Amino acid sequence: MTDEAPTPAPFEPLTEDWERALAVVAHPDDMEFGAAAAVARWTGQGKDIVYCMVTSGEAGIDGIDPSRARELREAEQVESARIVGVETVDFLGLPDGILEYGVLLRRSIAEVVRRHRPQIVITNNFRDSYGGRSLNQADHIAVGRATLDAVRDAGNRWVFPEQTGRGVEPWGGVTEVWAAGSPQGRHAVDITDTFDAGVASLAAHKAYIDGLGWADFDPEEFLEGAARPTGTRLGVPMATSFEVFALGWGD
Repeated sequence: MTDEAPTPAPFEPLTEDWERALAVVAHPDDMEFGAAAAVARWTGQGKDIVYCMVTSGEAGIDGIDPSRARELREAEQVESARIVGVETVDFLGLPDGILEYGVLLRRSIAEVVRRHRPQIVITNNFRDSYGGRSLNQADHIAVGRATLDAVRDAGNRWVFPEQTGRGVEPWGGVTEVWAAGSPQGRHAVDITDTFDAGVASLAAHKAYIDGLGWADFDPEEFLEGAARPTGTRLGVPMATSFEVFALGWGD
């Protein structure tokens, strides 16, 4: 007998034969806690990536009134996106902290998918935890689940048909949805060359990090803690992982 833990299975590399992606997450900073370096890799390849923030993170800083926090966090997110080559950031303005999975959320996200017409959609981990005892946050769970369904909704002209009436045509061209940081992820991408851009992107959320009281928080150390073991499983120095959902368009 042995007490050694089993060796984790190697990650499979993500496909990169696409041109347009849309990232849909709950809050400003959600992309930066792991996935932004991957975005920097892809924009560096000439791919077009758009960010969509379902909320503006206005309830995320205890010591700052939500109206002011909204302004700060939107500005930080726009700058953070710029650092990794993302020029367009949509803010849907839904209420931070109390998002609910359901038709309203699916409708809002489906419209964004129809407008931007991506091939790949990226979202946050929507499993109950990040692995072990680290529980996920309710908004992340709601947005991730709704995104997965909204991508299919977007391809059906008879779902949310009022959008078509406003000139937003159905879009069934999404081939996969990727959930960043999922404990059930089996795929990853090499971020060795763009890791520093990911660090700078996270550091741009200064008001939020300061508001959390993380006086000794080191963005580089935090991101490296996940990137190195993930890289080991991909066979590279640093990587970030995703759970991949392939899309089928039948009911």
